[in-house]
Amino acid sequence: MPGPSLGGPTLALILLAFSLAFAGWFVGKGIREIRTADRFVTVKGVAEREAKADLSLWPIQLAVPDADLSVAQSRINQNVSKVMTFLRANGIDSSDVELQGLRVTDTYANPYNPGGRQGPRFVIQQTVMVRSEKPEIVRAASQKVGDLVNAGVVLSSGPEWGAGGPSYLFRRLNDLKPSMIAEATAEARKAAEQFAKDSHSRLGGIHSANQGIFVILPRDAAGSEGGPGMSEQSQIFKTVRVVTTVEYLLRD
Repeated sequence: MPGPSLGGPTLALILLAFSLAFAGWFVGKGIREIRTADRFVTVKGVAEREAKADLSLWPIQLAVPDADLSVAQSRINQNVSKVMTFLRANGIDSSDVELQGLRVTDTYANPYNPGGRQGPRFVIQQTVMVRSEKPEIVRAASQKVGDLVNAGVVLSSGPEWGAGGPSYLFRRLNDLKPSMIAEATAEARKAAEQFAKDSHSRLGGIHSANQGIFVILPRDAAGSEGGPGMSEQSQIFKTVRVVTTVEYLLRD
């Protein structure tokens, strides 16, 4: 006796059930792969180098007050001559020195002067600029600036740029960048590998990366974080730092 045959509606229901089962399997597999692809870890790598300044800028600001303009001019010329002699005596080449920024102020002509016509009428200011690729010699000379004061030279201590002493600059940052980026990236990968190991995962490719910004810091920091400290440009020796941020994919 022949077995029961599958009618049209029954067969259609069976095929629909199989189709839904297979579709569910594929959808589940696809979601699992998407979620796996979305798993990543963000790590940072740091690289630092000690660097030495290769350029020094030292604006020596002179100021002479006097009631007589010609006398003030004569005195400022004498002071400039004393500064030039001082610099040569301390190993700074004349080719590294130039005069800048001569300024004459008539204090009596200032309508905002609350003191009126009191004190010396004229003030002459002159800047002697030292630009040298021998920072250590400039630093040594700047530490003897008291000799100028003893010689009767009046130095400006106002808010003008450079009134606090020499500035030391590092110009070879581009020479350090390739090796520092490579080191920071390698450190980031080490951190990612350790995280993957601890989380029982495998490290995938890079999801995204940010090289970071190179910063030049004072090698010898003074003062607490966020508080007053020494400027980077006030020190010959500096610390160059870069932080690289990398996102790595994680695999099960």
